[in-house]
Amino acid sequence: MADAYITGLQWLARRELSETQVRTRLVRREFDSTEIETAVARLRQEGAINDSRTALACARTEALLKRHGRLRALRQLNALGIAREVAGAAVAEVFGELDEDALIQQALNRRVRHDQPLEDPATIRRVHRFLLSQGFDASRVHAAMRNRIKHAGYDEDR
Repeated sequence: MADAYITGLQWLARRELSETQVRTRLVRREFDSTEIETAVARLRQEGAINDSRTALACARTEALLKRHGRLRALRQLNALGIAREVAGAAVAEVFGELDEDALIQQALNRRVRHDQPLEDPATIRRVHRFLLSQGFDASRVHAAMRNRIKHAGYDEDR
C-alpha cells in the first residue's frame, strides 16, 4: 500500500486541493488516521497544502472561467471545506478586481439573445432566477434586467 504522504503529494501535483479534500480522499483510500494526520501536517508544513492559495485559485476559476457571481463562488469554496474567513478573503480579492455588473450583463446576454426583448413575464422570471442561481446579487440583477427592459422599449407595468 502506498504512503499517505506520497499519495497526497501526487494529487496535489495534478491540481490544487483543500486540506479537507485531501483528508477525505485519504480516508476513502482507507489510510490509518494517524498516517493521515502525519501526511497532512507534513504537506501543510512544506506548503503543498495551502487553503488560501486553493481558495484564490477556485475563486478565480468561478469568476473568470465559469463567469459565476460572488455568492456562487463562496458556496463553492465552502463546499470544498475551506474556512469561511479564508473563502471570504479570496472572493473579496478576486471580485474586487472585476466589474460584477459586466459579468451580469454577459450572463444575461448568454441567456437571452441580444436582439431578443424581455417581454414575457415568464421569461423575465426565468432569466431572473437563472442569474440569481449563478450567484449574482439580487439588487444588481434587478437593475440589469430593468435596464435591459427599458432599453428594449418595454414597459414593465403593462
